[in-house]
Amino acid sequence: MHLQRPLGSGFTAQSTAYDVLGDLRLDGYTAIVTGGSAGVGLETTRTLASAGASVIVPARSLEKARRAVGAVNHVELESLDLADPASIDDFVKRFLASGRPLHFLINNAGIMAVPLSRDARGFESQLATNHLGHFQLTRGLWPALQKAKGARVISLSSRGHRRSAIDFDDPHFERRAYDKWLAYGQSKTANALFAMSVDARGQGDGIRAFSVHPGAIVTDLMRSLTDEEKVSAIENAKKMPSGLKTVPQGAATTIWCATSSQLKGMGGVYCEDCDIAKPVPGDTTESTGVSPWAMNPEHAERLWAMSEGWLRG
Repeated sequence: MHLQRPLGSGFTAQSTAYDVLGDLRLDGYTAIVTGGSAGVGLETTRTLASAGASVIVPARSLEKARRAVGAVNHVELESLDLADPASIDDFVKRFLASGRPLHFLINNAGIMAVPLSRDARGFESQLATNHLGHFQLTRGLWPALQKAKGARVISLSSRGHRRSAIDFDDPHFERRAYDKWLAYGQSKTANALFAMSVDARGQGDGIRAFSVHPGAIVTDLMRSLTDEEKVSAIENAKKMPSGLKTVPQGAATTIWCATSSQLKGMGGVYCEDCDIAKPVPGDTTESTGVSPWAMNPEHAERLWAMSEGWLRG
């Protein structure tokens, strides 16, 4: 793991995905972008494909994804539901059967602040979808990541991780009262810890991992919020140093983490505004930075072990 401290990348919160990509070509590279047919994910898909990468976009609704992606070259659509373990296994089998190496795995899909619901296993939906689905997907695709001999795994976290560490005693709100924002925060902390664990396990095979806060952006991720909550979130974002980002700006840190030569030999860190984020105390009032519980290697290992247990049933 690289030290959690800014590099001084030269990019800013206003940089776009195309700014950070520059004239880099990705012909011959293969990427998977979950949630790659909407919002920041769609911009990520378009940017990678524009540089010549073959991009697989898994989606629950192929018809909806087809309408969104349109005629973008180098994009393939596949069926996948991150809340359905069998669907994940089926997707993994199809991809591995293709024999292709996987250079970029962008774990972008997610849900935010939804009412309490549980998957078929009884797991709380935000942790199940945002973390456990991607955990199962990444583990399944590991042989393809190894085959790339230099792969990057990007885990979409959020400033929302500040809201909650992992509650290892009751992660699925079976005993404590459900709070949609605490559940979201916990899942985003899980995304950051997962990147640490992937990096620790993968670097010997050339697999490096990063977690990303894309910034505050108005996308369909806000669909479960009330109108009042949406207005409040937008107004709060406008007051922050990085402000309310456009979708191209929101995809920039993902593209930077996936492709930048500045990150060669690094991994396991949380990034924002196209740079490695600074560590901040848990009680900070600053709007940027990563909290202690989202960069704790012991918590990362505990979450990995717990997640493996959840998959075994």
